[in-house]
Amino acid sequence: MEDVNIKITDRDGVTHDIVAPTDMAMNLMEVVRSYELAPEGTIGVCGGMAMCASCQCYVLSGTELPEMGDDEEAMLSEAFDVKDNSRLGCQIQITPEMEGLEVELAPES
Repeated sequence: MEDVNIKITDRDGVTHDIVAPTDMAMNLMEVVRSYELAPEGTIGVCGGMAMCASCQCYVLSGTELPEMGDDEEAMLSEAFDVKDNSRLGCQIQITPEMEGLEVELAPES
């Protein structure tokens, strides 16, 4: 497997060019946590169960993502600062298809 290049804009507006592994079954939230792009305890609060929206992000690139599941859709319907391009980072698996993904972390709520 290969690593993929993604761009993540943190909550301070700083864009980070990240190399993320595709062979570790990680999701976007876990990548953000591993690179410490958000303060401890402010992202992935529920552990990636699509139950808190702390990992909400805005997808800026045209990268084709897996369809949104019912749990993700339900959580986003109750979250703050939701936009048309909002997704939960915990629901975006890092796969070779994520090459070139660009996201911005939603404000902490």
